[in-house]
Amino acid sequence: MMADHAAGKPADEGVRGRFERIYQTLRTRICMLDYAPGSRLREEDLAGEFGVSRTPLRRVLVKLEAEGLLRSVHGVGTIVTDIDVDELAQVYELRIELAELVGKLSPVIVDAALIARFRDIRARCDRMVAEGDPREFSRINMEFFHLFTTLTTNEPLREISERLYYQTARIWLKTASRLEGFDELLQNEFVTFQREVADITEAVEHGDLTAAGYVRRAHIAMSFSRIRQASGAEAG
Repeated sequence: MMADHAAGKPADEGVRGRFERIYQTLRTRICMLDYAPGSRLREEDLAGEFGVSRTPLRRVLVKLEAEGLLRSVHGVGTIVTDIDVDELAQVYELRIELAELVGKLSPVIVDAALIARFRDIRARCDRMVAEGDPREFSRINMEFFHLFTTLTTNEPLREISERLYYQTARIWLKTASRLEGFDELLQNEFVTFQREVADITEAVEHGDLTAAGYVRRAHIAMSFSRIRQASGAEAG
């Protein structure tokens, strides 16, 4: 099991904060494949881990089920859903369109602090590629997604983009891990992601958020194409 700093329990977090902490921790574990597809999540174990009753925990599980990451099976319990490339095709289609909109709708004002955040994650991405750590790749990928969506103040756009992102976040690691040459495939994915982060960072540095959206759109489209190819190789 991964060590989640989010599993720590701040004394003054409140009901809403507690819900978000548990929700984000479980969602991250699912997307990092710490909970593999088909795994059963035991309410009593999770309630004990997070120090809550089963009632607030169930609210978190219901939200994750609504987002397609979990399913409730009568007589069995709560199960982590599997993921299928073909079933996610339309999700990717929408993600591709929304990425471009992030750079166009209600754009933020680019300031030094925002540029610094992009430069920081670019530097971390460069280190990740050098070290070849799949878990760090997944973590940075998630963080970069959230940073990218801060380029717009359009809340509905950010909300739907987040939901769709997490529906697809597991698929590359799950698909590629089953193939021969996994390490090489993953290293290529590292380098491609590194290039995406660098190009978007440069666009932000120049204050061109429209260009940042175009870059993100192109990389999501190429990522899905690579996933489909990998999935086809797996099936073959």
